[in-house]
Amino acid sequence: MSVRQPMPVQPADERAHNFKEVALGYTQEQAVAEAERCIECKKPQCVKGCPVNIDIPAFIKSMKTSDFDGAIDKIKETNSLPAVCGRVCPQETQCEMYCILGKKEGPVAIGRLERFCADYERGKGVKAPHRATSTGKHIAVVGSGPAGLAAASDLAKAGHEVTMFEALHSAGGVLIYGIPEFRLPKDIVAEEVDYIVQLGVELKSGYVIGKIKTIDEMKNEFDAIFLGTGAGLPNFMGIDGENLNGVYSANEFLTRVNLMKAYHFPQYDTPIKKGKNVIVVGGGNVAMDAARCALRLGADEVSIVYRRSDEELPARREEIDHAKEEGIVFRLLTNPVKILGDENLMVTGAECVKMELGEPDESGRRRPRVIEGSEHVVDADIVIMAIGTSPNPLVFEGAAGLNKSKWGTIIVDEAGMTSIDGVCAGGDVVTGAATVISAMGAGKLAAHTINEYLL
Repeated sequence: MSVRQPMPVQPADERAHNFKEVALGYTQEQAVAEAERCIECKKPQCVKGCPVNIDIPAFIKSMKTSDFDGAIDKIKETNSLPAVCGRVCPQETQCEMYCILGKKEGPVAIGRLERFCADYERGKGVKAPHRATSTGKHIAVVGSGPAGLAAASDLAKAGHEVTMFEALHSAGGVLIYGIPEFRLPKDIVAEEVDYIVQLGVELKSGYVIGKIKTIDEMKNEFDAIFLGTGAGLPNFMGIDGENLNGVYSANEFLTRVNLMKAYHFPQYDTPIKKGKNVIVVGGGNVAMDAARCALRLGADEVSIVYRRSDEELPARREEIDHAKEEGIVFRLLTNPVKILGDENLMVTGAECVKMELGEPDESGRRRPRVIEGSEHVVDADIVIMAIGTSPNPLVFEGAAGLNKSKWGTIIVDEAGMTSIDGVCAGGDVVTGAATVISAMGAGKLAAHTINEYLL
C-alpha cells in the first residue's frame, strides 16, 4: 500500500502565537511521491467532484515526471486561483471524496498537489497571461470575491472588456477579509488578483454598488452584469446582551484582524479589543478562524460554543483538529441564551444551557433541544457570533425586478441568470454562505451564460 504524504505544519505550540501560515507545503520529493500514488483510473471520478472541472488526472500525470510547468498549465486551463484553492477548498468532500484510493489507503492529496504546483510557479514567476482579441462587449462584475474573480477571468479570456467593482479598498472579498493569514496569506491573494487584472480586467475598489451606482443605472452602461457580492451581512441570535461592548460579529472581528491588520496595532491604525476569555458561538470554518485569531491575539482561553456534538461540526475536520491542537476549548452541546454585562455595559460572560440531540430536522441533522435545569455561566470578556451571514441588501437598491428568496438571496435559473435580462448572479449571494470553490464554479457558469447571451 502507498502511504499518503503528510502535510508539514508549524508545531502547534509555536503557531498558536503567530500569524504565519500553518501548513508549510510539500517539497518536490513529497509532491512527486504523492502524485505517484495515483493509479490512473480508466474511468476517473475525481473530476466530477471539482466545481471548476480541473483535469485532475492530467495534471497529476505531469507531476509524476516532475513536469510541474505542464501541471500548472493544465490546472490554469479552468482555474485562475490555484494557490487559493489548493489551500482552502474542502477537497475531502469534493474531488478527493471520489478518489478510489480513499476506500483503503486514503485519497490522493489532490488539493495539496494543486497548492504545490501554484507555489512552484510563484517561485519561478507567474507567466503573464495571453489577452484575447476584444469582442467589443463590456461586462460589469460586482464583487471581487471568489465568484467575481472566476467570472471576470473567464469573461476576459473570452475577449470581453470587464470592469470589476469592489466595495472595500482591497480586492479578494472573503479571501482577503475573512480567511486568516495563517490559512491564506494575503500576498497570495494579491498575486492571484493581479493575474486576473493582467488578463485585462479593470478593477475599481472602494466602489459601493447600490449607492455610487445602481444595477438599473449599470444596465444602461454595460452589455451584461454579474453579481457576486457574497453574503456579508452577519446574523445574530436575537438574545439579550448582544449589544454589549465586547460582542462582535465574526465578520467585523475577522475584517479587523485580516484586512485591516489589527494584530499589528499601532503599526496599522485599526485597534481591536483583545480578550482574555473569548467565546466564539458557532461551529463552522468561520468560527474556527475567529477562535484561532483570538488565541493568536493573546487570549488566555478561547472556547467554541456549539449546540450540537463534535460529529455535527460543519467546519473542515482539518481545521477542527488544528484548533484542538492549538488549545481551543470545545464546549459542545452548549448554547448561549443571554450575554451578561456589568454596569459599564462590558461583557462579563454568557449564560448557557446544555443541549441534547433529538430527532433529525429537515437538514438531516439531529435537532438539539435544551436540557432543563442545565443553566450555567461561562466567563468571557469577548463574545464573537459566527452563526452565518446573509446577502447585504444595499446592493439591491435600484435593482427593479430582481427576484429574491425569503432569506434575501438572489433567485437564479439553472444557468445563473436572474429575473433581470442580462444580469447573472452566483456564489454566496445566491446560495448563502458556502465554499470558495462552489462560488468559483457559480462564477464560471455565469460567465458561460453571459457568453451565450452576448454572442
